[in-house]
Amino acid sequence: MRVFNTLTRTKEEFVPIDDKEVKIYACGPTVYNFIHIGNARPLCVFDVLRKYLEYRGYNVKFVQNFTDVDDKIIKRANEENLSFSEVSEKYIKEFWTDAKGLNFKEATVHPKATENIDEIIEIINSLIDKGFAYEVNGDVYYRALKFKGYGKLSHQPIDDLQSGARIAVDDIKENPLDFALWKAAKEGEPYWDSPWGKGRPGWHIECSAMNRKYLGQTIDIHCGGQDLVFPHHENEIAQSEAANGAPFSKYWMHNGYINVDNVKMSKSLGNFKTVREIADVYGYEVIRYFLISSHYRSPINYSLEIIEQCKSALERLYTCRESLDFAIKNASSDIVDDEELIKTIESRREQFITAMDDDLNTADGLAAIFDLVKDINTKILDKEVSKGVCEEAAKIFDELCGVLGILYNRKSNDLDSEIEALIEQRQNARKNKDWATADKIRDDLKAKCIILKDTPNGVTWTKE
Repeated sequence: MRVFNTLTRTKEEFVPIDDKEVKIYACGPTVYNFIHIGNARPLCVFDVLRKYLEYRGYNVKFVQNFTDVDDKIIKRANEENLSFSEVSEKYIKEFWTDAKGLNFKEATVHPKATENIDEIIEIINSLIDKGFAYEVNGDVYYRALKFKGYGKLSHQPIDDLQSGARIAVDDIKENPLDFALWKAAKEGEPYWDSPWGKGRPGWHIECSAMNRKYLGQTIDIHCGGQDLVFPHHENEIAQSEAANGAPFSKYWMHNGYINVDNVKMSKSLGNFKTVREIADVYGYEVIRYFLISSHYRSPINYSLEIIEQCKSALERLYTCRESLDFAIKNASSDIVDDEELIKTIESRREQFITAMDDDLNTADGLAAIFDLVKDINTKILDKEVSKGVCEEAAKIFDELCGVLGILYNRKSNDLDSEIEALIEQRQNARKNKDWATADKIRDDLKAKCIILKDTPNGVTWTKE
C-alpha cells in the first residue's frame, strides 16, 4: 500500500513501525455544536482507512479525541447559561448520534482534553525545562523558532509564516509565531491548578499529550482535515518532537475541503451544512457514500443534485444485493459451478485492493464494486447459474462494501403474509395465462411500493 505523506509531499510505501500494530491518531471535533459535513469527511475517510488496514490483516489502535474545553465551548456555555461541561457532554452525545448513523466504528480510545490535564502539564513542564517554552503572567508559550524543523509539515518558509501571524497590540509573546500551551484563567472561565497558576490548556498541546499517553512517542499515521496542517499539526510536531526527542508521526494524511454549490463551506457565508439536517432528509448512509465517493485528498462539492446521484447509486447497490439474495434462495444445487465466472467475480476483489492500495482510492474502489454489480446483473441474475456462484458473488459484494462501510441498512426481505399471497396468486394466474389478473396483482403490489421483476430464476422484488 502507498499513501501520500503530507510531510514529504510524495506517495510512500506504507510500512508500519511495528508489524503487529498500526497506531493512528485522528483529530476529533471541538464539541460545541452539531458536526457539519466538513467534520464528517475525515470521520468517514479515516474510518475507511482503519477498516481497510484491518481488512488487510493489521491490528489497528485508533485514537480520536474530543476537545471538550476551549473558547468556543465557553462562549456557547455563556450563551446557553450552562457550564462548559454541560455543553461539551451535550454535543458529545449528539456526535455519537451522527457518528453511529454514519457507520463510524468507535475508536479504540476517545480521550477528552479535560481527562488528561496532568499529562498536559507534564509535557509543558518538560518544554520549559528544555528552553522550548516560557511563562508570562500565568500564560505559557512555545518558542516556535527554537524548533529547527518548524514549518516542515506545511512547507512554508519561516518568513512567510511570520508575516501571516496575527499580532495583538498588547501581545506579550517573544515572537508572533509563538503559541499558547497554557492560558491563565479569566474571570468566569473553567480552570485547573498548575505550576503557573490557575488556567487551562491551549488547543494544540492536548493532542500531543494524548498521542503520547495512548500511542507512545512515535505513531504510524496522524490524520485530519487539510485545514489542520497549519497551525494545529505543525504545532503538534514542534511540541511533541521537542518534548520527546523522537519523530512524532511517520505519515501524515489530510483530506480535502468541502464546497457547497461550488463555494467553500463557511459559517460566514451562510452555506454551513450540518450532518443532522442533511440526514433528516436523505438519511446518513447517503452522506457517507457522498464523502467517500471521491478521492480523499480532492476537494468535493456538495449540492442537492450530487446527493440525489449518491442516493440513486446506493439504491442500485441495494437492488443488486437484494436480487442476489433471491437468486441464492432459488438457485439449483444441481448446476455445476462456472469456474471462469467465479474467476471474473473474484477479479473484482483484486481490482478493489489495487485501487485502495493506491493512496486509499475509494473512488476507484467503488468503481470495482459497480463492475461487480454489472457482472452480477448480466452474468448471474439473468442466467441459470449454480448456488455456489451466487454465494461467492454475495461474499465478495459484502466484503468490499463492508470495507467502505456502506450497505449497512439492509432490511429483512420477509414479506407479510398478504403480500406473499398476492405474489403466489400472480404466479398461478400467469401459469393459467390469466394476464388480466396477473397485471392487476402487479399493480396492487406497486401501490404498496413493491416492485416485481420476472427473471429466469423466478420473481424478484424491491421496495421503493
